[in-house]
Amino acid sequence: MNRYKSKILSVAQKTGMDGAVIAGIISRESRAGSALKNGWGDHNNGFGLMQVDIRYHNKEGTWNSEQHINQATNILISFYNTIKKNYPSASKEMWLKGAIAAYNTGPGRVKNLNSVDSYTTGGDYANDVVARAQFFKAYGY
Repeated sequence: MNRYKSKILSVAQKTGMDGAVIAGIISRESRAGSALKNGWGDHNNGFGLMQVDIRYHNKEGTWNSEQHINQATNILISFYNTIKKNYPSASKEMWLKGAIAAYNTGPGRVKNLNSVDSYTTGGDYANDVVARAQFFKAYGY
């Protein structure tokens, strides 16, 4: 993960997203690239460190580029804004957790912020990413 730290922190600064959350998603989605074959995963539907689903998005940049991390982070931010709009009285923490779940399963499948992982891969995606983000936060992300 450390080889991508400067790119992650650059994107975090540009977008306002917590770099630890970006690192947490990279860790979960691709194991910092180690789970990918030539930058591809998920039966060749997921592209790059953050596994942008090419069925719904055009790929940007190379699989390990800052451009890719920026694209994926902006997708996460768009989901954050959707979740915030759908659940205006929730806390910022719950909006973020909902956005992380939506990153995995789509915002339409986040039906309840108290059980955001109901439809996520493994039933633990958002909680797992948050735990990973806490780890990365301790290492300066």
